[in-house]
Amino acid sequence: MKIDKAELRRTGIQLLKYGAIGVMNTVITLVSFYLLNTWAGVPYGISNIVGYVLGVVNSFLWNRNWVFKTSNNFGREALLFACGFMACWILQGIVSLVLLEGLGWKHLPTDVIPFLPMENAGQNIVMVVSMVAYTIANYAYNRMITFREKVEKPEPGADANA
Repeated sequence: MKIDKAELRRTGIQLLKYGAIGVMNTVITLVSFYLLNTWAGVPYGISNIVGYVLGVVNSFLWNRNWVFKTSNNFGREALLFACGFMACWILQGIVSLVLLEGLGWKHLPTDVIPFLPMENAGQNIVMVVSMVAYTIANYAYNRMITFREKVEKPEPGADANA
């Protein structure tokens, strides 16, 4: 199997852009939450939902226009994007549950990482692992489903070898 270097490079650039958008979404979500919850006194749950919605909307627009550069049906892509977000968010929850409860990572000692002792070390490590699972699954979903490139279909009756 021959590796297409141009496709590998394109995918690498896409992943870097996707990661940059992810950082921006995290900042938007956290700042929105902070402003609503701390400054405006909006309850935790509502602030959290608003922050996530703003992050997801930002993510969709940037991924559609900058990362994947599609011009397909906007409504269809928005719906697929929202479905992918929910599916990957559930996957993140399942990964967290399996690691915390199933494998007992919630009981990891505070010095499991010798140079970085922390309270609730297992929960912090699980958050990172589950976020990586979410990110990889969400990128794959969006590349293969939400923002997939249209494949030109040959005209009926046209000879493929012509």
